[in-house]
Amino acid sequence: MFFFLLSFVVLGHAQVQQGTFSINPATFEEDEQITITVSGVDPSIWGVSDVYLWAWYFNPDGSFGGDSPTNGSWTNSDESQKMTDNGDGTFSFTITPTNFYSTTNIGTLGMLVKADDGTGDKKTQDHLVPVGSFQLFLDSSLDDVNIVDQGNSLTISATTSLAANFELFANGTSIDTQNNTTSYNFNYTVNNDAAFELVATEPNTSEVQTAEFNVITTPVVNNAPVPAGMQDGINYDINNPDEITLVLYAPNKNFVHVIGNFDNNDWNLSNNYLMNRDPSNDRFWITINGLNNHPSNNFLFQYVVDAEINVADPYSELVLDPFNDPFIDNTVFPNIPAYPEDKTTELISWVRLNQPEYQWQVPNFQRPDQDELVVYELLIRDFDAAHTFNSVVNRLDYLEDLGINAIELMPVNEFDGNISWGYNPALHGALDKYYGTPEDFKNFVDECHLRGIAVILDVVYNHATGQNPYYRMWNDCNGCTVGQATNDNPFFNVNDPNTSFSFFNDMDHESTDMEEYMDRMNLYWLEEYNIDGYRFDFTKGFTNVVGDGGGFDASRINNLNRMYDVIRAADPTAYVILEHFAPNSEETQLINHRLTTDPNEPGMQVWGNFNFTYNQATMGYDNSDFSFIKYQNRGWSTPSNMSYMESHDEERLMYKNLEFGNSSGSYDITNLNTGLERLEIAGAFFFPIPGPKMLWQFGELGYDFSINYCPNGTIDNSCRTAPKPIPWGLNYNTNPNRTQVYDTWSKLINLKLQEPIFDTPNFTLEVSDDVEKKIFLVDDNAGPNDLEYVTIVGNFGVNTITTQPFFQETGAWYDLMTETPLQVNDTNMSITLAPGEFKMYGNELVTLSNEDFNTFENEIVIHPNPSSDYFSLNKPAKSITIYNVTGQIVKQFEGDFNINQRYNIEALNSGLYFVKVQSQEKTLSVKLIKD
Repeated sequence: MFFFLLSFVVLGHAQVQQGTFSINPATFEEDEQITITVSGVDPSIWGVSDVYLWAWYFNPDGSFGGDSPTNGSWTNSDESQKMTDNGDGTFSFTITPTNFYSTTNIGTLGMLVKADDGTGDKKTQDHLVPVGSFQLFLDSSLDDVNIVDQGNSLTISATTSLAANFELFANGTSIDTQNNTTSYNFNYTVNNDAAFELVATEPNTSEVQTAEFNVITTPVVNNAPVPAGMQDGINYDINNPDEITLVLYAPNKNFVHVIGNFDNNDWNLSNNYLMNRDPSNDRFWITINGLNNHPSNNFLFQYVVDAEINVADPYSELVLDPFNDPFIDNTVFPNIPAYPEDKTTELISWVRLNQPEYQWQVPNFQRPDQDELVVYELLIRDFDAAHTFNSVVNRLDYLEDLGINAIELMPVNEFDGNISWGYNPALHGALDKYYGTPEDFKNFVDECHLRGIAVILDVVYNHATGQNPYYRMWNDCNGCTVGQATNDNPFFNVNDPNTSFSFFNDMDHESTDMEEYMDRMNLYWLEEYNIDGYRFDFTKGFTNVVGDGGGFDASRINNLNRMYDVIRAADPTAYVILEHFAPNSEETQLINHRLTTDPNEPGMQVWGNFNFTYNQATMGYDNSDFSFIKYQNRGWSTPSNMSYMESHDEERLMYKNLEFGNSSGSYDITNLNTGLERLEIAGAFFFPIPGPKMLWQFGELGYDFSINYCPNGTIDNSCRTAPKPIPWGLNYNTNPNRTQVYDTWSKLINLKLQEPIFDTPNFTLEVSDDVEKKIFLVDDNAGPNDLEYVTIVGNFGVNTITTQPFFQETGAWYDLMTETPLQVNDTNMSITLAPGEFKMYGNELVTLSNEDFNTFENEIVIHPNPSSDYFSLNKPAKSITIYNVTGQIVKQFEGDFNINQRYNIEALNSGLYFVKVQSQEKTLSVKLIKD
């Protein structure tokens, strides 16, 4: 969940307020002073007393011009744009546009009013103001779309600020002119649908202003059943590319039209595209033909509900966004269609016609056992500067060698804006284009599966933002993106029953319509993108029971059980992980669902937050009892707690080590290298504990930028979700103490996944409030030469200690991290541990397999290894690429190379490298150590 969970802020339902803007004077030139006044804004709703102007402008051609140079940041407005409180409920701000924006040739002013920190939609709606003394104003009785009975007349009235010559066009044909007047009136008899354009020309300057509006005859809806096989949303079959059938669920609506870029529609409302209605199920539908004659392969459309509310399809797989798409580079998502800014507003559904089916390389991935998941939580935006699926693919070797077997992506479905954690979802089934194309995402999943890595999606079903079509179709502001849902909304609650946490617009989890919607979303991502499961965000909110979410809630259990059953019926091995944090009795019921009737049913998993206790230990304090990480201590028979020391929501361990670490004499945890060593011992008391584990990105390198780090280098809660520095561009890999954390965690993870003892139910934790901690594991089913006993002992203090590991038997033992033997003649023998030191002893010598790195590694041998100047291979090769531990290419060889060809590496620095070998049949990988 995003940062509100940590700070326990009560947001209230829908933070956006509807302000009323006025400009004095009403018409003006760009170099004239104006005063902007807004009313209807209560800053106390946002928990503040001051409000700020956030401003931008458009060029005369309608293209985006720029922001106010003194806006500041969204989380911290510039003080120069604080508005004056007039004391009567209004706020004012005076500007001269050319001075304010430091530019000329301004066509339109854009503005809104916000709190200093606008996070959580603490803002008003957008407001646009045209620049220029000559303006055209349509009569307020004219709507964008006017519905008139056939044969009746429509009165068209308008005024101009200066005398003008008027000309009225209907469907492109001139039908009336009136000259040298400031008032225009005309009565038009409506016999057919018409698109109007009223053109006003100022005779002295020839300056032109235009206004567009439509009229349609009162729709007569045709009642007809939805065609067989059609489901809600977009029904397009590449095997029948000439037609598309659209189905919209819209109870209590009178009629729905489709507008778009098809068949001369040109985004005009026309009864030629009035949807049929199926009265038996409240669906509207239409089949549009002739797509083979479409001028492009991009089918763009919106629904217009009751001639007033234009929305994208709720089941869109891609959408166009007029505000955020211009900031997506063509290398990230090529050839995004231009938004028809002069034709419509809001999100547009985008169907890419005639796209070839993606050919899966791994259609039947064998998922890791969920009890043994080691999950890497990843925010694409902050993982690689290119912020794309492809850029993560280029780093997969790094993650593979770390040993993780699953990646959990923070939300990748369509969210508001581009720079986001993704917990502000607009559409739950559309891929957000900021991370790349659908094909890129599918390739990412494929590449993960080729490496044995599962892909888990973080999804948000507690709420949606104001852009969600189902929210906009039934709200109290007639389709705007603010306000709140109305009583007839089938999908959203009027008020959020969860009184402690309220985010955007609350989804109604007791609604059968919402249940169907969520089930469709879950099955869609599994089927379309071949993912392996879900992490459900804030499942504590999956209820309509009023309260703070902290009490036992049977309805919430029922809702989650139902969702789980639907998922498992379609995909029997898909993972379902809950961010729940409700009473243990409730989580117990959830993980045991179906387990009593089917012992092979793995059940749901729940997040287990151990950030505080592990961080207290890494900082060297004795109040660090993390014994609850043992699943039996929760009364469970299965290891169903997805435990973590860090997630996106917690402060980074290393940051607190450096800020607040304990010390004694010369041993100081606030020292960088000492603090990094503390992460190694934390990993030794985390990964080997039986059960699934999760780590947050770059924790394995000791990421030490605060979760509240701001782009300007300060630390502030308002920057919690702001972009963070990315280690690939820093010098993390040159510090051997950072790479030592990576190496230690990698070995611990690989031991965990390789050795059965780390999945044993027979283990003991002595990790209570003390700096001395121990773990004892016993494999009751161990065979000859298998690990039967493992003892881990560590010193989390800041002083040297002498302790007894209490070995289970005498004889030869081995330090599993160094493979150093230890002869145990007395099970009560003592050992000495320096501060931050740990030992992991096993009663058998263990050699890690290389299979975790690449399934083909046993087919290739690199020699000599380690090497100081060259290496050779036992296979012929077409190309060889050498990567360092950060995933950067440091050397390449291209050609037809024979067996035992020598490859010179004298110029490389000492360290660990990954060598990728392209042969005739496949790509193989192997590790290389350069002396």
